[in-house]
Amino acid sequence: MPIVVALDGMLARRKMRSKELAEIIGITEANLSLLKSARWKGVRFETLERICAALDCQPGDLLEFRRSG
Repeated sequence: MPIVVALDGMLARRKMRSKELAEIIGITEANLSLLKSARWKGVRFETLERICAALDCQPGDLLEFRRSG
């Protein structure tokens, strides 16, 4: 997949656990796990906004485009 999710790294830098982030942004740990593993087809801007607010980061800090081939 050409879009890489760097959520694990950002959580580590902020010394925050997935469970805590899920509670703060109001989604289940299972859905957060799907986001972290990039097994999703889309993400709501509202969810992305909440993640960025909770982690004090920009969307570009969490998502990276990698060209294949």
